[in-house]
Amino acid sequence: MQLRDIDSIDTVACVGAGTIGGGWAAYFLARGLRVRVWDPSPVAGEKLGRLIDSAWPALTRLGLAANADKDAWSVHTDLADALDGAGFVQESAPEVLEMKQELLAGIARAAADDVVIASSTSGYSMTDMAVLAAEEGIADRLVVGHPFNPPYLIPLVEVVGGERTAPDAVDWAAEWYDAIGKSVIRMEREVPGFIANRLQEALWREALHMVNEGEATVDQIDRAITDGPGLRWPLQGPMLTFALAGGEGGMAHMLDHFGPSLLSPWTRLTAPELTPELRDAVIAGCDDEADGRSFDDLVAARDAAIIDIRRVVGELRSSMPGAAEGAGAQTSPQPNGQRSDGGAA
Repeated sequence: MQLRDIDSIDTVACVGAGTIGGGWAAYFLARGLRVRVWDPSPVAGEKLGRLIDSAWPALTRLGLAANADKDAWSVHTDLADALDGAGFVQESAPEVLEMKQELLAGIARAAADDVVIASSTSGYSMTDMAVLAAEEGIADRLVVGHPFNPPYLIPLVEVVGGERTAPDAVDWAAEWYDAIGKSVIRMEREVPGFIANRLQEALWREALHMVNEGEATVDQIDRAITDGPGLRWPLQGPMLTFALAGGEGGMAHMLDHFGPSLLSPWTRLTAPELTPELRDAVIAGCDDEADGRSFDDLVAARDAAIIDIRRVVGELRSSMPGAAEGAGAQTSPQPNGQRSDGGAA
């Protein structure tokens, strides 16, 4: 399979310009790429401009490519026009299976035959999304490239193909995301929700149960993570954290000694019924935590904090034995050979 040379790519297409698609667009711009956007909404351009303006200060702190231009984007209502000249496509349409099936097939028809097409889906398998494309024999370049919100700040991308995806396309996508500074997990097979979403979904379900049963407030749940195990996870993750909890005996001792407690009623992985009362309680708790701060204020504070955390974690990872590998705050070489300027604090 002949696929586009990564170093030759200077233009990408973003199909869908919502929160995720717009976040991808901002990230690509910061990496020195031109971005062509498809979105049928008549206000897509206006919303995308606001999102890019909001994200650019954070991206500047992380470090822009030498040729980064936050105005190097255009919005198109015709899909073929948006894909014209694009060396890579990131689809980020709403999570509606039938919509994604039709859209991905349309992209596969219109994109150049050496272009890999990635979906930002948060849960659908590419096998399910590529049904129509597979019927036409054009599903071999379709992969999942699952980001985390906001894509311009969170480095993780989970990459996996479907039953009809060519292995070369999956390899190419993993290499592409790595080249533009992402931390890539190349999954060996499809699993609903991928890896990280399944883990955070388990925590989310238990949190909802605790609010529903009056066992903890929203604030208590959040502080239990941010002031507790969350402080360890950026460097060592939950598995290595438990291994260290086993002392010198490591994970073997942890499993042998504490394994029986897995049968204790400490978690309830079945989701609680989302009653109006539970919904109201969770919303009210989040409003209390926001304490009058606007959405924009909260986003700005989050972005600044994530940058600082990534910088500290990046420094620690370089000198700490056993720290989990991943992308710190320093960006990687650009796909067109241009390097980041490192950014200013």
